[in-house]
Amino acid sequence: MTRVAYGGSLRAELVDRFTAPGQEFELVERVVGDIPMRVYSGGPATLRELVLATEAFGDRDFLVYQDERVTFAQHLRLVTGLAQCLLEQYLLRPGDRVAVTMRNYPEWGPVFYAAQVAGLVAVPLNAWWTAGELHYALADCGARLVFADAERSALIAPHLAELGDVPLVEVRGSAAPARGVRPWADLVETLDPHATVPDVAVAPEDDATILYTSGTTGRPKGAVSTHLNHCTNVRNMLLGGVVSAALANGGVPPVPDPDAPQQGALCTFAMFHIAGINALCGTAHAGTKLVTMYRWDRVEARELIRRERLTMAAGVPTVMRQLVEDAAEDPAPLASLAGIGMGAAPIPPELIDRIGGTFGSLIAPTNGYGLTETTSAVTTNIGADYLAHPDSVGRLVPGADVRVVDPGSGADVPDGEVGELWFRGPNVVRGYWNDPVATEAAFTDGWFRSGDLGRVQEGWVYVVDRMKDVVIRGGENIYCAEVEAALFEHPSVADAALVGVADGMLGEEAVAVIQPRPGVAADQGTADELRRHVAQRLAAFKVPRHVLFRADPLPRTPTGKVLKRDLRAAVAAELAGGAVG
Repeated sequence: MTRVAYGGSLRAELVDRFTAPGQEFELVERVVGDIPMRVYSGGPATLRELVLATEAFGDRDFLVYQDERVTFAQHLRLVTGLAQCLLEQYLLRPGDRVAVTMRNYPEWGPVFYAAQVAGLVAVPLNAWWTAGELHYALADCGARLVFADAERSALIAPHLAELGDVPLVEVRGSAAPARGVRPWADLVETLDPHATVPDVAVAPEDDATILYTSGTTGRPKGAVSTHLNHCTNVRNMLLGGVVSAALANGGVPPVPDPDAPQQGALCTFAMFHIAGINALCGTAHAGTKLVTMYRWDRVEARELIRRERLTMAAGVPTVMRQLVEDAAEDPAPLASLAGIGMGAAPIPPELIDRIGGTFGSLIAPTNGYGLTETTSAVTTNIGADYLAHPDSVGRLVPGADVRVVDPGSGADVPDGEVGELWFRGPNVVRGYWNDPVATEAAFTDGWFRSGDLGRVQEGWVYVVDRMKDVVIRGGENIYCAEVEAALFEHPSVADAALVGVADGMLGEEAVAVIQPRPGVAADQGTADELRRHVAQRLAAFKVPRHVLFRADPLPRTPTGKVLKRDLRAAVAAELAGGAVG
């Protein structure tokens, strides 16, 4: 087991200092689920406490969507009235599940937080799922109430009877929705504007959310996060902000200025994803403005950053790459930005170098590596540390531990060697909803088996590949992330993915799938140039045997991960047809 000391950089030393006994972010030993852990002694213990504390932010903007604005005070009044409604109109009881599936509309906040205030469990569902996938998750979690936008409502409404006539509230739908569907506006009109906070007991280890995994390898599994999981992550984020401010102030946290402009964040992650929930919780805790979009639009994003004077933008690497490329052409609209956060998919080191080259020290790149099961980031890499270690996902967040385990023997491997990454800490979920077999397979004595291969060296964590994506060529392991990082360094490459296909002699061969930049020829000459480029950086056996080109974007999940299962099938069919690079 590795319990990383944070020495080695000024940022790491400040983390050690601020989490010491008696400090604002003090860590204390506590038993959680029979496992001794290090948890924060202060801060909100539940999401209920977190949102009720936003009363202090009053008339500051909280949610901004297009031309709509919701202040913290307005949001809290709506949360309180809706929480009362859930308990009194819908007769829900603590522990009942409330599902929500919609685009990143401002209704997300009050629905999510009303569930937390009422002691219920929020179940965000993937807004891009089919009717069958939505039906599966609603039945699996036993939802007692569903909030959906018009697109998702149209998929769910015909199946309400099969789900036991679960009530459905339609957000931003038509004035005359389907039978049995209640318009959001109608519900809001019934809320008591003077409602008081329901008298419900909520404990740190109570369930707060069920977030379904992407399901790229089978049926989605519902990861059950507790209030402690989410609040640990929120405190980790706030600590990161305090450390960054101290670094800019000679190592001393600056005294808060009540007259300073409000910080703001553009969140392009889907709210049903753990990174979206991360943004919803982190901004509420810090009193930060949260700006969302109907869908990603690079022109609109630049205008929102300029108009709202946003200090942070966050999203998957493919989206943030566009923002950085545009900034190189015209940096003025992004003048207020202090940070660019990325996650949910591997981040090419080349992109971090580009951020450093474009912005210097003015904007800090941030990587939060984690999974749904670790309640967002379990390691972070920020600012100067990230620029110095662009190939690392960073160091463990406070309170977390890591093991690097040989997948075959189950034994820990020496420092610096590759194995499966296992994590434990107060941010790791308790298991999967209604799935004891999957829970037993993935969790052991509080340790979560991530399915990612990586190594730890001098406290820095490196992720090399997903276990299921490793290409084994003639007995040699080819880690896709390593080859993809090399490909991204070539100026002809806009996007890249490496997959393995069956080979009669070597078992598997590596195939690179490339989306070239505009104006780049997708021909044999470019394919050969890319292979030479990789050969100059990596061992010969890692050089892709074939290079295939795609004019359209590579297939990805809504959270930015390449759908390699789909890509492998398409590549195999293309290779079978012959005439490839």
